[in-house]
Amino acid sequence: MYRLVFNQILSRFDAEDAHHLTVRALRLLSVTPVVRRLVHRRLAPRDPILRVQAFGVHFPSPFGLAAGFDKDAGFVGAMSALGFGHVEVGTITAYAQPGNARPRLFRLIANRAIINRMGFNNAGASAVARTLSRPRGVPAIVGVNIGKTKVVPESEAVDDYVTSAKELAPLADYLVVNVSSPNTPGLRDLQAVRLLGPLLRAVKEVADGTPRRTPLLVKIAPDLTDEDVDAVADLALELGLDGIIATNTTISREGVSSTETGGLSGRPLKARSMEVLRRLRARVGDRLVLVSVGGVENVDDVWERLLAGATLVQGYSAMIYEGPLWAHRVNRALARRLRRHGATGVREIIGRTAS
Repeated sequence: MYRLVFNQILSRFDAEDAHHLTVRALRLLSVTPVVRRLVHRRLAPRDPILRVQAFGVHFPSPFGLAAGFDKDAGFVGAMSALGFGHVEVGTITAYAQPGNARPRLFRLIANRAIINRMGFNNAGASAVARTLSRPRGVPAIVGVNIGKTKVVPESEAVDDYVTSAKELAPLADYLVVNVSSPNTPGLRDLQAVRLLGPLLRAVKEVADGTPRRTPLLVKIAPDLTDEDVDAVADLALELGLDGIIATNTTISREGVSSTETGGLSGRPLKARSMEVLRRLRARVGDRLVLVSVGGVENVDDVWERLLAGATLVQGYSAMIYEGPLWAHRVNRALARRLRRHGATGVREIIGRTAS
């Protein structure tokens, strides 16, 4: 039914306008506690075979929603009710910003992909902190993804991230330093180890100082060279980070015909995302939690990422094409496959095919 609605109606709308229609529907779910609880009871992952622990946090499923959809943490309860084992909100900056000019979101339907140059449009760390402080009505694991405010120069980036971390780390189940979006000028330069080290040390000090010590991860780009991937992995181990999220969107246009600028996500990113995951696993083993994202469309992709060494797997772009029941279907299929392979839990298959 959803695919018919998408093909006949939603695909005719501007991509960002279609997103706002979806957001309005989710807002109804978010402000109606009874409906939200009913949906959660029906769609949220409850099968004990799906449970997995990462950096001390218990996840009801390894499959979660990547950052980029819920920019201001307004739909955490709704997305959890729809079946996501965790919801990563953001990217959030220290100060509110409108993002880049429209149009800034584009569907590549034939490629099952999306290009975005949103530019971290969000309400700012203080406003999002207030939202996260409100009761949700349903259980939810929340990651908070923070980035650099566009107008802040590189020389002040550390203080900018620290401002966000102080507001948001106490309210997060885990915190993510995003230095890999292609849509904020100069942001990816912060992935260079000489700049990334001081930034991560400063944010980690904030995260470590929260009452429960908030786990800290860094999110990297697929466009890093293999040597730079290794360097970031080594830095993460040296600093005692909890994990790495791989990968963000790509500036590559291999396999697609669009010349729009921005970050490409979806199916074309699948191969490189897997390459980076395998390289990270070979480099760090099980000493860091690896979160795989990029080109995840179905249970086969989730299964492959777990076998390759990911503890958690995230998706977003495919939801545009698969609809609101996507996470529920993936969870149900994953539970069946685990049992078919004789596993009693997700942990038993993580890294099984890793070299």
